[in-house]
Amino acid sequence: MRDVILALGLSLGAVESIDIHPLPASAQPEYAEWGRIAMQRTAERYRLPIVDYQHIGRRQLSSGIAEEKFKLWLRGDNREFGVFVTIRFETATEKILAVEFEETSR
Repeated sequence: MRDVILALGLSLGAVESIDIHPLPASAQPEYAEWGRIAMQRTAERYRLPIVDYQHIGRRQLSSGIAEEKFKLWLRGDNREFGVFVTIRFETATEKILAVEFEETSR
């Protein structure tokens, strides 16, 4: 039994020493940069900590315009709430056309 505990302890020690490296840019999802923009714009607008993040999806509006939608969860002094962030952009140039915010209690 002592050997099992010793082996388990050594195994756990090995797990703690594993280096975790961020994914290379090529392995990140396509929406990663839009997510960063959504978080940045939300932080600028609300000045509250963002405690959760979810990518809702991309919608193609026309042949040259798409939008990415995210739900961010914010925590303030007296409340927690969600904010849907929609980023509309030109697909060829990735030029942002609009950033819209919609608060939700869920």
